[in-house]
Amino acid sequence: MTLRIGVDIGGTFTDLVAVAEDGSVTTFKTASTPRDYGDGIIEGLRGLIGEAAGDVADVLHATTVGSNTILEGKGARTALVTTKGFRDILEIRDLRMPRLYDIGWTKPRALVERRLRLEVTEKMRHDGSVAVPLDMGSLEPVIAMLKAEQVTSVAICLLHSYANPAHEQVVAAAVREALPDIAISVSSEILPEIKEYPRTSTTVINAYVQPVVRAYVTALDARLRALGIAAPLQLMQSNGGLASAAFVAHAPAHIIESGPAAGVVGGAALARRLDEPRIITFDMGGTTAKAGLVEDGEVLRAEAIEVGGGVMAGSRLVVGAGYMLKLPAIDLAEVGAGGGSICRLDAAGAPKVGPDSAGAEPGPVCYGRGGTLPTITDCNLALGYLDPGGLAGGAMRLDRDASLAAIRQHLADPMKLSVEEAAHGMLRLASATMMRAIRAVSVERGRDPRQFAMLAFGGNGPLFAAGIAAELGISRVLVPPLPGVFSAFGMLVADAEHHARQSIRVRLDQADPERIAGILAELTKAGADRLAADGFPVARQAYQRAASARYLGQSSEIEVALPDGDLPPALIARFFAEEHEKTYGFRAPEEEPVELIGLSVMARGLPERPRLPGRIPPKTQAAPASRKAWFPGAGWVETQVTDRAGLAGKVAGPLIVQEYDATCLVPAGMAAEVDGFGNIRLTG
Repeated sequence: MTLRIGVDIGGTFTDLVAVAEDGSVTTFKTASTPRDYGDGIIEGLRGLIGEAAGDVADVLHATTVGSNTILEGKGARTALVTTKGFRDILEIRDLRMPRLYDIGWTKPRALVERRLRLEVTEKMRHDGSVAVPLDMGSLEPVIAMLKAEQVTSVAICLLHSYANPAHEQVVAAAVREALPDIAISVSSEILPEIKEYPRTSTTVINAYVQPVVRAYVTALDARLRALGIAAPLQLMQSNGGLASAAFVAHAPAHIIESGPAAGVVGGAALARRLDEPRIITFDMGGTTAKAGLVEDGEVLRAEAIEVGGGVMAGSRLVVGAGYMLKLPAIDLAEVGAGGGSICRLDAAGAPKVGPDSAGAEPGPVCYGRGGTLPTITDCNLALGYLDPGGLAGGAMRLDRDASLAAIRQHLADPMKLSVEEAAHGMLRLASATMMRAIRAVSVERGRDPRQFAMLAFGGNGPLFAAGIAAELGISRVLVPPLPGVFSAFGMLVADAEHHARQSIRVRLDQADPERIAGILAELTKAGADRLAADGFPVARQAYQRAASARYLGQSSEIEVALPDGDLPPALIARFFAEEHEKTYGFRAPEEEPVELIGLSVMARGLPERPRLPGRIPPKTQAAPASRKAWFPGAGWVETQVTDRAGLAGKVAGPLIVQEYDATCLVPAGMAAEVDGFGNIRLTG
């Protein structure tokens, strides 16, 4: 019986899920190994499949190795080759900053030091014509510098190469001939789009992480082979699609935000199965909490994200803290609030939660691995919400007395509160932080969260979901099967995807329909070629078209989905106006000119049969019949404890649903029941 395996690495745990041909599901959870994440993966695979390595048909992997490389500043020694006069674009950036009036704020250090930003004499015009021919003599000192400085990766980004890549191709060929072992990233291949800073920054990010990601993917693939797994390794992209290891080794910028994407993809598949038109995904793990949006069964994507600036502040308006990556990515808001987030008092005595985390090493105080500062997990354990018998089915026992002592020493006594009041206050503070992330993907995009259902997963999401939903006016909460490993499960329902984009700047009332149709046809062919290379026949290929547009005079654009068939420019303008009104609450008069900035096509490889099982039946878990839990206004209450399989009909709270990989808290005033698919549904 063949198996498909999803592997998701988090800051605290590595989660693995295997789905067999008959739809049966097996899970395994092990501690992450930050020194070498491959160790945790191999250990988890041994625990998940035992001697059945030969039965594995697919290994799907979401990884944070790309983003961690940037955060830790451990990328390759990278050079930038650019047009004369443009070497400082990485310093100038786009003049956006996260703290507008903070004169002490320092922008992130450029990934390429100035002495390795090298110039060649050439210039293309915006229409692709040559203004200054490429001077091959100016290329000679560039190659000499690359050799002398022992550069291992180079980004080539010349002015207006999206309109004509000829000069970039000549430079790349010359560098490749002189330095055959060097990694080369060419902007006209990575991002053939208008706007110099986003294109340069994206190409530099690709070059900076490429040797590291390539080495990681190659080593992991070899270790899988040594384990007896011959199945191809595929990786989750930031856009929510799967890509081959070979593609990722060439263009690792596409997997920078690989880790958080899988859960939203799983949420979209579940929304389609349940006919839920609008879902907010809420994923709270050990280090961060993330929120995403699913509408009509499709994830919402952002045209660009920032990486390397730490966790997001939960606002679309706070930008400039990291490095611009202008590639399609699932639109997520992320905040530093997870089970391992440290709870403390600042210098003024005010309580703070995160963004610093105890992570997997040493972990929360209750893990007994050397942690001394209380965390969100310690607070949940102190209030009786978590089972002292342990996490991951008892594999990791928890020391409640150690949690109580740490909370008393660092929080309760300094604030002159009881341990229970201090712990609950920290949980409320964490909830407030996470609500900012949910508002960022809903309210700040013109959506009312009260019109959505919440899908809560991650090891800690079901603990907080009911309280956060009540605060936001969300009336329905879904906790899917396998909530603690749902991101790993999400990879198993993802499709192979390839995104192709092309810049075109023209007013729609002056646009040539044939030119637009020609570009879309070229992008569709590029996607078809990639899908064919991945082994997908024409019958299992699907395409989604989109346009980036703005009102004439605006500085930023929005992406608009385009239907199949003929696309008169006036129709694109109408779709843009509708999306603009949905996002910003208004549209300009019909006579206001709309400017088309770019076109894109997403090519999707479809599976031979549906990947989402018809039902995931709950498994019986060992759980005590009850335990005392503390609730505000009620104090310590003897609270019923059950597993998901034990939920017969609708059960009123207070209630704790305890599972292998997560715990769901149902407060008084809410009730829980299991639906036909196996989800826990919480209603008020």
